[in-house]
This record gives sequence, C-alpha cells and structure tokens, in this order.
Amino acid sequence: MTFSTPIRDMQFALKHMAGFERLEKTGAFEDLSEDLVSAILDEMGKLCDNEIAPLNWPSDQNGATLENGVVRTTPGFKEAYQQFVDNGWGALAFPEEAGGQNMPLTLSIALVDAMNGACMSFAIATTLTNGATKALLHAGTDEQKKLYLHKMASGEWTGTMNLTEPQAGSDLSGIRTKAEPVGDGRYKITGQKIYITYGDHDMTDNVVHLVLARLPDAPEGTGGISMFLVPKFHVNNDGTLGDRNDAFCVGLEEKMGLHGSPTSVMAFGDRGECYGTLLGEENKGLRNMFVMMNSARLDVGTQGVGVAERSFQRALAYAQERKQGRAPGVRNGDQIAIYEHPDVRRTLYIMKALIEASRGICYANAVAFDLSKTARDDTARTYNKVRESLLTPISKAWATDRANEVTSMGLQIHGGMGYVEETGAAQHMRDSRIAAIYEGTNGIQAIDLVGRKLQGDGGAGVSDFIKEVEETIHMLGNGDDFLKNIGTHLEHAVRALELSTNWLLKSAATNPEDPLAGATAYLKQFGNVAGGHYLARGVLGLMQEGATDKKYLQSKRVLLKVFADNFLAEAVGLCPAVTGGIATIERLDPSILAG
Repeated sequence: MTFSTPIRDMQFALKHMAGFERLEKTGAFEDLSEDLVSAILDEMGKLCDNEIAPLNWPSDQNGATLENGVVRTTPGFKEAYQQFVDNGWGALAFPEEAGGQNMPLTLSIALVDAMNGACMSFAIATTLTNGATKALLHAGTDEQKKLYLHKMASGEWTGTMNLTEPQAGSDLSGIRTKAEPVGDGRYKITGQKIYITYGDHDMTDNVVHLVLARLPDAPEGTGGISMFLVPKFHVNNDGTLGDRNDAFCVGLEEKMGLHGSPTSVMAFGDRGECYGTLLGEENKGLRNMFVMMNSARLDVGTQGVGVAERSFQRALAYAQERKQGRAPGVRNGDQIAIYEHPDVRRTLYIMKALIEASRGICYANAVAFDLSKTARDDTARTYNKVRESLLTPISKAWATDRANEVTSMGLQIHGGMGYVEETGAAQHMRDSRIAAIYEGTNGIQAIDLVGRKLQGDGGAGVSDFIKEVEETIHMLGNGDDFLKNIGTHLEHAVRALELSTNWLLKSAATNPEDPLAGATAYLKQFGNVAGGHYLARGVLGLMQEGATDKKYLQSKRVLLKVFADNFLAEAVGLCPAVTGGIATIERLDPSILAG
C-alpha cells in the first residue's frame, strides 16, 4: 500500500478550520503566505511519501535492536533521518537564535501529522527532540545554548525526556535518581530511567538526555525535583565531541507496537562517572518538564491524526479492491467491491470524519499557541494562551482516543485479513495504542481539563469557546437547509456541554470527587463539540471561498453530516455520564467484581 500525504486536506484544515491566515496578519513571520505554505507542504509530502513511508512496514518487522551495548535502528532510518536534517525540517519552527527558520509552530504540527502518517516509529524521534530543544531554549544557560542549541534544533543531535522510573510512573514524586554537585558546575548523576524513547540509537553522533533527579538536600515530593542536561558524549568548549559519558542503554522494551522506535532502559552512573549540568533552577525541574510535556501533548495528539490517516488510506484502498457479495436485491452476477456496501462506506466515512475533526482541533490548538506569542496586543495574546491551554488536553486525549477507534475500524474493514499481519492493518492499531497512554494518560488529560483548565479560571475559557461555537451556529443558520440542520445538531450539543460545564463548576465546590468521576466523559463531550465546530467552520469557509471543486466540497458536507449524526448527537447523550458524579461509581469490593 502506497501512502500519500493528504496535502489538500491539511491545507483545508489550516485555512478553513484552524484560521491559519491570522498568523500572516501578525507580521511576526516574514514572507509567510499561502503560496509559501503550499510549497512547504509539497516538500513535506515528497519527504514523507518517498523517503519515510517505505520504512513503515520494515520498521515493524525489523525493529530496533540492542547488540553488544549498541542500539541499531531499522535499515534505512539513518539515511532518511539525515535527509530530514539536511533539508532543515528539524529547525522549521525554531527562532533564528537557535539556527531555525522562524516559521509558525503550526507548520511543524503539520509536519508531525505528515511524518506520523508515513511512519510513526521514525517520526517520534523528531518530536521528542523538538520538546527537549524547547526546554533548553526556555531554561538553558548561555553556555548550554552555545554548546547544544543549534545542533538540537537542527536535529543533528537528538534529545530525550528521562522522567519515568520503575517505581515512579505518572506520579513523579517517587523519583529516586540522584544528582550530586562535584564543585565545578557539574553534577554526578546516578539512577535508572525506563520507557526512554530513542534513549540510544545509531542515527546521530550524540544524544542529549534531559534527566529529572534529586539533589542531596532536596525536599520530598515533586517540589524537590531538578532537571539536568546529560549528554551521551561530553561536548568540548569548541563544540567537538569529547569522551563517552556514563549513560548507557541497558535494555530495550519489547512492545505491542512502535517496533522501530527504541524504547530504552537507561542506566546513569553505573560506573560512577556520569556527569551533567543543571538545566534551570534547583528544585524547579517540573517547570522545565511541563515545557516539554505541553509541546509533547499536542505532538502526540497529532501523532494520532497521522497514524489514523494511514489506517484510513489502507482501508479505503482495500475496500475498493476487495470484491465480496452482490448489490442489494441482486442474486446473480459479478461480486462488487465492498466499498459499494452501505455499512462499509458508513465505517469509512466515520473514520475520515474523525480524522478531519481531530486534525482541525490539533491545528487550531497550534494556531492558538502561535497567536499567544505573536498577536499584536496583550489581550489577544492572553486570550489565545487560554485557548491553547484549554485545547491541549483535548488534542492529546480526544484525538488519540479517536485514533484507536479509527485504526480498529480500519482493521475491521479488512475482515479476517485485517487480523493477519501481512496486510499491515494491524500495525496501525498496535502503533496507535500507545498514544493514549504516554505523555500523560488520557485519564490524566481529563483530570487536567476539569481541574486546572476549567476550575482554574472559573470556566471563563470554556465560556469563550462556547461563544465561538455559537458564532458558528449563527453562520450555519444563515445557510441552506443542510447547514441549518447541522446548526441544530451543534446547538443541542453545545447546550449539553454548557450544562455539563455549569454542573462541574458547581459540584467541585461541594465534592471534589464529582468532577473527577465525570472527567473522561466531559473531555469526550467537549471534543465532540469542538470537532463539529471545526468541521462546520471548514465547510462554511469552502463555501464562502466559492469552491470550484464541487466534488471536494460535497465530500466535506457529507463528512460533516456523518459527524453531526453520530458524534454531536453523542455529545448530548453524554450529559448523564458527566453529571452523575461519584455516585455513579460507588466503590465496590474488588472481590465481588472479580466474581
């Protein structure tokens, strides 16, 4: 199966769903224009389709290995990665001070979308490096930036996030890795980290680890965590590589998916000679971590979009090739492609509608991030910062949950052949599953949404989002009967979201467990409304533009109706799950549950 980067759909999402043109008006991005964006997307497509996508199946069948202490990636990864670096993709959205091209983050999110459609195992190396580089930009000293920044921003060196330990997963308060000052500005690091993506590999000369650890006098809990920059090879003052550091991969995890991505067990200081430098302030490591995590969460949501897109393309191609059964009412004659069966088409349309809604949410999230930095006035920057924060858990959780659904449906389209590995459909389902787990499980995203994001400002950010949805409903009401019907669906859904929001705010004041019990349902409800909102904006934008390609416009209208009938209607039905509170999950004796 040949993958094709969905450039036209990405342009549609940027222009008509996410409002990318607002970035051009800020004046912060020199020479940014629709023509330039089209050229960048075209080049993305060439890289992904020709160089990266052919590695997807081989990476699943011939993944990363650890041989005599050396991690080797899938044949072809190193060469493709070098093209990624040589063509400047790593530096796309970094500022000039980092050797970057000063393009909007939104375009780097489009790159994440395209690359994860091509090969998720390959793409994840670039997104982790991106997050580590942002942390360095945020908290690094002049000396650290001098030695590391340009090479990390370009991708010449990769970066990692070293958070998790065997006894400390999502709760980082249990971290035991130690950092002891040695008196010359360096710290001796000792400890073990697990689940370290691309902790070691053969694609670059150096790997820069950002490691959470405790100083000797650090207080207990998360308030006693610091972050340290620990390179695989020490870097001399002139930028050349020095001696090997005592930071080694001692094992690779055998995973359900992402076989091409080396998930390392990292040992720091087993020989007593691991050294790093403090990144940021002592005991303030979580601040730096959240710079990485917020970046990573949007990246992970977009990973879901990409791998779901690939699953859809494979399923669509198979549905047109596979002949099975006959048309309704026809007993004799040739069998027809399964695409002609209504239920198969329904499944494919749902897959595509979920992908486009997810893409719209993630791209809008990225535009809000860019505007929070570049809008012309403080009020606009503050407004978009709130919007970015609100959309981040939805991008991460809603898009990846939907990716799991889409890849499962993609396998279903293949029937029994989907369960057989040779078709490749199962790989997408296996690869996508991790996205709902890492960088903060989706349950944690839901808690973040009903906690910090909703209660943090008393619901003001959600209220502003609801007002924007109401503007969309008003525009739909001025359209034809089809658009008016969509507007009715969206109106019912947003009123349900408003009801849930008000209940959560009120219940949080009396019983903090009530919003926690309904958090996951609320995030799903919010995502459904947001997805419908951005899909509707997309169709309205195409129509206002006077779309000349009537088939393309009609496809977007059909997908919007599919989404409205299935997922805006579902949003209304989610109210009881949100507002039932802790009473709906009364604690039962586990022995009774076990039967």
